[in-house]
Amino acid sequence: MKKQQDRRSFLRDSSLKLSGLGMLPFMADLDLNLKFYKEKSPNLVKTLAPKIKFGVIGINHGHIYSMANAVIRGGGEMVGFYAKENDLAAEFSKRFPNAPRVNDENILLENKEIHLILSSAIPSERAAIGIKAMRAGKDYMVDKPGLTDLKQLKEVKKVQKETGRIFSIVYSERFENRATEKASELVKAGAIGNVLQTIGMGPHRMNPKTRPEWFFEKKYFGGIITDIASHQFDQFLHFTGSTSAQVVASQVGNFNNKQYPTFEDFGDVMLKGNQGMGYIRVDWFTPDGLKTWGDGRLTILGTEGFIEIRKNIDIARKDIGNHLYMANNKETAYFDCSEYPLSYGERLVNDVVNRTETAMTQDHCFLAMELALKAQSKAQKIEIV
Repeated sequence: MKKQQDRRSFLRDSSLKLSGLGMLPFMADLDLNLKFYKEKSPNLVKTLAPKIKFGVIGINHGHIYSMANAVIRGGGEMVGFYAKENDLAAEFSKRFPNAPRVNDENILLENKEIHLILSSAIPSERAAIGIKAMRAGKDYMVDKPGLTDLKQLKEVKKVQKETGRIFSIVYSERFENRATEKASELVKAGAIGNVLQTIGMGPHRMNPKTRPEWFFEKKYFGGIITDIASHQFDQFLHFTGSTSAQVVASQVGNFNNKQYPTFEDFGDVMLKGNQGMGYIRVDWFTPDGLKTWGDGRLTILGTEGFIEIRKNIDIARKDIGNHLYMANNKETAYFDCSEYPLSYGERLVNDVVNRTETAMTQDHCFLAMELALKAQSKAQKIEIV
């Protein structure tokens, strides 16, 4: 029996080494019936000339860097940026030295060569910038949340309809997460049947010493559901295919940050859509011992299987992200999605050029934000004694 066990161990270890999986310590403890897939990114095709030119107005959140890079990868050229804050501008100039800083946002808005405006301004200011951009004939790509109240949403929808411009909110936990993009491919192919429910978890690390004053004031960020849960509303609609939905219940709390009276460090939501159900939980409780800002997860339940995405880390196994696990009626599989291509930036650039909706439909963009705003506005304030 011992010889048979030793032979099995030898075969297992040899197989892992030959396949390259021996370099992944966590794989040795996994069931050998688990199928392993390594997603590969296609060779990038470099364009000889940019397809569009874009400008940036407002850089108060670090998401602006990934937003700009997405558009550049997609065929955009940044021709200038506007920022009120000298410290933020200095850092931004280091990263994008070919884009000059302008002293007035109107210089960018009035530049007829610019097709697209990007913004990660203070959240409460983002809608107004977008309205000015659309009225100036520009499309608009904005960090989530693109809006902070329902009044802003009404005005933005009105101007977007009048102008026909694109108002695209960057739900980056889908668009900029490779495993989530791979999940889109699998769900579309029917790998888990019809999707019944999504469960989206969005924990974040607070790092209060690094945060600006506006971060702690609800009037600026709109509330925890409006802000960081907007990602999960997008994923709920996208994966269930729902085109209408209602908020069944929502609640928020400030459990551990009473020194900031209007701040919220916890929120959760139940949703019912015309094509599926959803549950969302977000919080600011990522512990310092975790080697990422948040253990973001998405579970997608289908009639013939399920998918779990570990977006930023596979806790106690791998300190990098983009892990996808799937079980269906044919197999149990792990997908390493670290090289899966990201397409949002290129799709958006093409939409700007072709007046199409391949990156995201305008209805979807607005509905995800509308649900977040409604869930926030009706949320019950909870206390734990």
